[in-house]
Amino acid sequence: MKRKKFNDNRTVRFKRFVRKAYGAFNSMHKTVNIGVITACTLTFAHFTETSAQTVSVQQTAEGGMTEKELGEVTVTASRTETPLSRTAKIVTVITREDIARAPVQSIQDLLVYAASIDVIQRGGNGVQSDISIRGGSADQTAVLLNGVNLSNSHTGHYSFDIPISLSDVERIEILHGPSALIYGSSAFSGGINIITKKKVDSNIYAKVEAGMYNLLNAEVRGAGDVGKASNSLSFGYQKSDGYIDNSDYGMYNALWQTRLRIDEASRIDFQAGYNNKMYGANTFYSASYPNQYERVSEMIGSISGLFGQKFRFIPQFYWSRHYDRFDLIKDSEQGRNYHRSDLYGTNLMFSYASRIGATHFGGEIRREDISSSNLGKPMAQPHDKYLKYDDRTQTNAVAEHTFSWREFVFSAGVLANYNTLQNDKFRFYPSASVSYKPVNSTKIYATWSRSSRLPTFTDLYYTTETHNANEVLQAERSESFDLALNYKNRYFDFTLTGYMMNGRDMIDWVRESGDNKWASWNHTNVDKRGLEAQIRVPLFDNSSSLTVGYARMYQDCDTKGLESRYTLNYLRDKLTAQLNHKILNNLSASWHFRFQDRMGSYRRYEGGADKGLEEYPAFSTLDLKLSYEYKKFSFKVDINNLYDTYYYDIGNVPQPGFWLLCGVAVKL
Repeated sequence: MKRKKFNDNRTVRFKRFVRKAYGAFNSMHKTVNIGVITACTLTFAHFTETSAQTVSVQQTAEGGMTEKELGEVTVTASRTETPLSRTAKIVTVITREDIARAPVQSIQDLLVYAASIDVIQRGGNGVQSDISIRGGSADQTAVLLNGVNLSNSHTGHYSFDIPISLSDVERIEILHGPSALIYGSSAFSGGINIITKKKVDSNIYAKVEAGMYNLLNAEVRGAGDVGKASNSLSFGYQKSDGYIDNSDYGMYNALWQTRLRIDEASRIDFQAGYNNKMYGANTFYSASYPNQYERVSEMIGSISGLFGQKFRFIPQFYWSRHYDRFDLIKDSEQGRNYHRSDLYGTNLMFSYASRIGATHFGGEIRREDISSSNLGKPMAQPHDKYLKYDDRTQTNAVAEHTFSWREFVFSAGVLANYNTLQNDKFRFYPSASVSYKPVNSTKIYATWSRSSRLPTFTDLYYTTETHNANEVLQAERSESFDLALNYKNRYFDFTLTGYMMNGRDMIDWVRESGDNKWASWNHTNVDKRGLEAQIRVPLFDNSSSLTVGYARMYQDCDTKGLESRYTLNYLRDKLTAQLNHKILNNLSASWHFRFQDRMGSYRRYEGGADKGLEEYPAFSTLDLKLSYEYKKFSFKVDINNLYDTYYYDIGNVPQPGFWLLCGVAVKL
């Protein structure tokens, strides 16, 4: 379908919202005028309000005005899909259009451009990355696929081993700060929910890309409707010889999805997928062993439902299994580990909309276990290569209510958690939010919450040549407060957020100077303070834009003179900028810049010799994507790290320098 073009003096005004499950802001491709707000779109790394006043539109004398009906926008910044007008939170949204403009080959690469997210890459193009929010660790970030929490209880290193290609993604929603009430206790520092395309715009999609270091990417997806069911099946494959020794990789995945529409208000979603990775892990976890190698795979399956309209019933059942074979020395039995982790879970949520607001309540049971050659407690009867085993069960009950009064939106709730690891009693984690809109162009938000996270099985049991674990680790606890301001008019959209977080019993890996082994332990106290700011300016005819984001954080922790693996290795400053513009009618360019300065230090090794502690140097990178559209074909050239910066996200693991690739995609 061709997009309609409107002149600057034409405004589309929506007369009223209609009752539909999903809104259409991202697909209208028109100027939207709500009250006095113009050009209101969800844009890359843009703090999108998940609160909105009831729209009241009056007739004006503006020329060319048309009236439309618009399905109210919903996001998952709650335990259920919630209309913007019923919540009081803010969420960062990366849209389909943002993904199409970015010079990336993976979701992990895409998140690099979000100022408030720390992406520690150990390999290029999504091979292995630790994703964290506001100075947390990868273990503290919940990762969801279509609302299904797939966070890995073995270790957060594997949380993004999910079976999805970049072209499958509709949008990515990011919640900053503790989000236990929304995503569960694994969302200790925030949560990332990846939403896939349910109604694709073509029956067949195919993409092939090739580039330096013998890089090859290929994706293919077929989709179609059969009766009331929308179905899609996608496959992806990536490989490269690597940019340094022992950085080669091969990855493939498959994802099947079906949405069965029962009626206008009810549906059932099915998804199943498989992911497989094999990659050289040059100095990934220890600089003393440059020939590490990993083979991982993951299978997932889930069934989710949504029934009713005013009173909604939302059941969910999910399962995932993750395999890992880690070689400390490639193809050697020395230091080899085998792991298999399983996750089983079910959610049952209810939602009721009334004159006094929206009420959500329900519960979750989540079971996590691991079979391993070295993680867990000894098995009575070892099974094949698995000698140890452990499991735990978490039971959550949640209740939340949101209501509006004049220019205010209030939301409050509590998560009650019981787990078999602590095995004592229910613990309660409350949360409260409020937003206030003094004038149409300005909105103020405030959020307070408490959260907790259990240690991973790696934290509890990983004792090897390089690590000593601690089986009596305590759960982490935190309390946080956020205050945000959003101002937007027809010329720009600006958001400023300040936050404070106080953490207790924070889990980290530490070691004494000169010691070769890391040990897991609980920090007594970790305090964080930070600012996040972003401004988006539409340029020219609104087909171009400039987005600038900045995050600064200060973290205080008494490590008692010990080296810290994670807690003190955080981004103090991160600046990002994206400029999108047209060159010719069908030719466009997208520039992506980032600067970051990491605190903390690392022990530098050179030729196997310990050169002592060094601070992380600040660095910047610039990426460029050139895109050309011709009928059903799209062509691109990605130039990553354009001025060939030498840098690393974590000590002794250098990242790729200049990297060029070209690609073509077709929709039929």
